[in-house]
Amino acid sequence: PLTDIPGNPEIGKRIVTDATNATCLICHPMPIPEQPDNGNMAPDLAGVGSRYNAGELRLRIVDPKVINPETIMPSYYRLSGFTRVQPKYMGQTVYSAQDVEDAIAYLLTLTDE
Repeated sequence: PLTDIPGNPEIGKRIVTDATNATCLICHPMPIPEQPDNGNMAPDLAGVGSRYNAGELRLRIVDPKVINPETIMPSYYRLSGFTRVQPKYMGQTVYSAQDVEDAIAYLLTLTDE
């Protein structure tokens, strides 16, 4: 974990659906009926909590290029190795460490059961 505070799935749901920040819904279909306009460029997140554990989800959020160097998914918690970053965004992550943990807590609730 990136923090000592356990992730909160309710807060995590708000984070992954927040259209003012980096919502997962832009690219991923998600089983959220109240959010009908999901993307279709990335894998469906329905059942993602049955397919991956917290550590695997964390890696996919923090630095997805470790798993797939060709992915179009951005890194949500990395500070270096980027090119063409606008100066106002230098040294900033998209999600805070707690945001990552909250998002993971929510994604782990999306199971096949």
